[in-house]
Amino acid sequence: MSSKGNAALYFVDRHIDEGRGDKIAFREAAGNKRTLTYGELSNRSACVHSALSRAGIHREERALMLVLDKIEFPEIFWGCLKAGVVPVPLNTLLSTSVYEAILNDSRAACLFVSTELLPVVGPAIQAASYLRKVVVVGGDAPKEADTYSDFLNGCAPAETLNVAGDEIAFWLYSSGTTGLPKGVRHVHESLKATSDTYGQQVLNIKEGDVVFSAAKIFFAYGLGNAMTFPMSVGATTVLFEGRPTPAISVDIIQTEHPTVFCGVPTLYAAIIAHIENGDMPINSTLRCCISAGEALPEDIGKRWHEIWGADILDGVGSTEMLHIFLSNSDGDVVYGTSGTAVPGYDLRLVDDDGKDIASTDEIGELLVRGASAADGYWNQRGKSRVTFEGEWTRTGDKYELTEDGRYLYCGRTDDMFKVSGIWVSPFEVEQALASHPAILEAAVVAARDDQGLEKPKAFAVLKSGQDSEALQAELKEYVKDKVGKWKYPRWIKIVPDLPKTATGKIQRFKLRAEA
Repeated sequence: MSSKGNAALYFVDRHIDEGRGDKIAFREAAGNKRTLTYGELSNRSACVHSALSRAGIHREERALMLVLDKIEFPEIFWGCLKAGVVPVPLNTLLSTSVYEAILNDSRAACLFVSTELLPVVGPAIQAASYLRKVVVVGGDAPKEADTYSDFLNGCAPAETLNVAGDEIAFWLYSSGTTGLPKGVRHVHESLKATSDTYGQQVLNIKEGDVVFSAAKIFFAYGLGNAMTFPMSVGATTVLFEGRPTPAISVDIIQTEHPTVFCGVPTLYAAIIAHIENGDMPINSTLRCCISAGEALPEDIGKRWHEIWGADILDGVGSTEMLHIFLSNSDGDVVYGTSGTAVPGYDLRLVDDDGKDIASTDEIGELLVRGASAADGYWNQRGKSRVTFEGEWTRTGDKYELTEDGRYLYCGRTDDMFKVSGIWVSPFEVEQALASHPAILEAAVVAARDDQGLEKPKAFAVLKSGQDSEALQAELKEYVKDKVGKWKYPRWIKIVPDLPKTATGKIQRFKLRAEA
């Protein structure tokens, strides 16, 4: 039976026919430092397919994956696709109550869970109404569950299932910056669409590349970085199961010798501060780095290039579009901008009435059209109709288009505000603050003054050894000189850190509540 629509055939099984069966697809940077070749992945994912069938998990049923970044992750993900079962990778940093909500919202029939996460998800399992099978990865299992090895024991590889290219392949739950996550449904063809566009034409991924993504595989950005892009060409991915602190990230880059590093702006800034504080020598094999999740401050990009000799390709993506659709590209980097449309995607800026913006000096909401767009939200018809307008997807981001065709990020639609009747971009003020040598990172929201008028309020994290009291007036004058007198923050609160989602996005709604 033909299975040409199944993404697993292209990303996994094809490599056997093309002679890459012995090539290492994944290697771990911690623990036992296990490896997984493309041949082993093809075989073991086919055994996962067989084991799912034996367990009575049927086509189109959901299998939640609460799995750390270890070699079992790709085995399970691609095994589910081979079986026609829908894998749903989950954020590994959520609370028990959120896991319970997602288990019941998705009506998952099966759960794969890393043993380290059992204490958090255990109570949610007891309250899951539809769950029939629990498989524990990397350790012993309680009575009502199977270990991963027992789950696979005795299962022969099964043939990859025939599916249509536009059949639902997997779900991802949105990061939930303002509420409970939403189930975002993606089809098989979307995976290849992202590797054909961003992977091939922006990242220029090659078989000889070694990729390390500090961003985890459980969300869209990490899924492309660590699986879709390297697997599209038979490259190798370095997996790290733990928290990628600045020190650990630098150590992995230095010892595992990746050629491509994938991070988020917060981590890039923290790594720079770590290196500058330690005055350490750098031995870099990096040819390229990428960033998403939040817009990258100009100063961070330039300082990173000075240290590592590699550019950061700052881009914009979303769970709804699966990966990056607007980006700087290799050889065409302008820090402080989000670049241009990724080949294969169309972009528009619209005003509050949905009309296209003609002028380059106007701010509008960004809409995107491309083959990787999601099929919609699960059981959220109203939100689906608002976000997905025919072929176009609303991003919720405000942008300005420059005369040379590059996009300047202004902020989320909900984050924008006016001062003296003029729109203020929180990101522009944040960039100005972050460029000050005493500031590690900053976030800006609207706050009301004594007259009830909105003005910028900043929350700033200082680098170590800085005197917060002496900085207040200096920072205000610094921002005035950088971006304009009416945009400077009237209040600056020094904080130890900023509230963020697991994907590195600042939760500005929490700061607004405090402002």
